[in-house]
Amino acid sequence: MLTIDKVYSAKQVLKNVIRNTDLIFANKILCDNDIYLKPENLQVTGSFKVRGSYYKISQLTEKDKRQGIIACSAGNHSQGVALASMKNNVNSTIYIPSTAPKSKVEATKKYGANVVLVDGIYDDAYSEAQRHADKTGMKFIHPFNDEDVIAGQGTIALEILDNLPTLDAVVVPIGGGGLAAGVAYTIKTINPVCKVYGVQASGAPSMYNSLNHKKIETLKTAATIADGIAVKCPGDITYKLCKNYLDEIVTVTEEEIMASILTLLEGQKLISEGAGAVSVAAAMFNKIPLENKKVACIVSGGNIDIAVLKNIMQSRLLTN
Repeated sequence: MLTIDKVYSAKQVLKNVIRNTDLIFANKILCDNDIYLKPENLQVTGSFKVRGSYYKISQLTEKDKRQGIIACSAGNHSQGVALASMKNNVNSTIYIPSTAPKSKVEATKKYGANVVLVDGIYDDAYSEAQRHADKTGMKFIHPFNDEDVIAGQGTIALEILDNLPTLDAVVVPIGGGGLAAGVAYTIKTINPVCKVYGVQASGAPSMYNSLNHKKIETLKTAATIADGIAVKCPGDITYKLCKNYLDEIVTVTEEEIMASILTLLEGQKLISEGAGAVSVAAAMFNKIPLENKKVACIVSGGNIDIAVLKNIMQSRLLTN
């Protein structure tokens, strides 16, 4: 069961592992609110995912650690698991979709993990990883639908509130929902008046559809430049937490995501992947129903493929 004590426990476990990423006031992002950035793209693995994966692995039994672990990811969770496994002397096998950026795949290998590429997107890799875990008895580390993982992601909210107690709202990207669940639960538990908004890419609106239709739904396809949040189906744990603690969920288009990536690069000197930029896109294009408020946008990761970034920049030049 997720508790605020578990989130604080995760903070203690992670204090010598992760970076405490301070809020950045982004005065060059023009919108209806004052925007602050939580730059998890500057995290040790380039993404927030290391928080949840490390905390989860730290809670495993010695028997589980000896047997080794299995994970699946579009890239960021895989790096978190690989780093945590290396630091805890645990063998790890990571299933990654073939659509994941090459940079994420290579970074995972550098942390010593055994990488298995699976044709398709995250959900295809997930199915293969689960089959292998069932066959071998190795411990499966879920990228989002796990209360220890969610607690680890919730530590981001603790840092945000420490940095800016007078905050009015937090905007958080959503794929499977682990980050949003952890952040929303923690924020609402400590400061119930603070709003929490979730954002998905319009090309992969699994949690958006599920919350609006009041039941978990699976997309037929999930296609977006924000590959890190291209998830066809949310988890049952994350769905329930998002349903109970999010104030609202919105979507952003591919064009809005690309504009946000370039705005972060040009105006803030921050490199963000598509998944990390959706929160800023929601703020930039006034998808959040607030005005003149202090709003923190979580830039969840910066592991963008250089070829993708190049294409976005070329597209910008052609339209100007």
